[in-house]
Amino acid sequence: MNPEPPVTSDASEAVTPESLRTQYESGATVEELVASSGLSYGTVLNRLHDAGTEMRTSWQTRRLRQNPQARRRLAARLRTLYEQHGATLTELAAAAGETRRGARRLLLEAGGTVRTTQQTQRVRAAARAAERYKVALSLRVRYEAGATVPDLAREHSYSVATVYRLLHQAGTRMRPQHHHGPARATRKRS
Repeated sequence: MNPEPPVTSDASEAVTPESLRTQYESGATVEELVASSGLSYGTVLNRLHDAGTEMRTSWQTRRLRQNPQARRRLAARLRTLYEQHGATLTELAAAAGETRRGARRLLLEAGGTVRTTQQTQRVRAAARAAERYKVALSLRVRYEAGATVPDLAREHSYSVATVYRLLHQAGTRMRPQHHHGPARATRKRS
């Protein structure tokens, strides 16, 4: 006697690889898909594989489930810090309470691209130059309002030479120099 072939349920064939993939990408685990579909663990894995699903690790699933909106906001904030303020991955990790790898992952999730070390150095140099130019412009405004170079140097803890350099960088029209030392003795010619 030949045994009867196993009866396949129409319900198991109704669970398509695409529907499993959609549920999985929404945050369901393989175990949850097994329980909801009635399929075996191996069948669920095979169907997810057939649908081209990129599989997660358990920690990635936990992260996904924590709070997706908060994660997206954090990722967007990190991208802004990275792209507009020139932050490094180490600084992003500190800001997010993550590792460098975790910060990098969040940056990529937000659509950012990772810079090379040289690109980061150029971004930071440009930011420093822009900040220095802002200082130069503020010194120019104060100088043109009547402040003296030594006063500006004391107020900003710069040397007099640095204040002159910044004023020139800002295109300041300089006042004539005054000699504040003792009056010079002039000789009378006879």
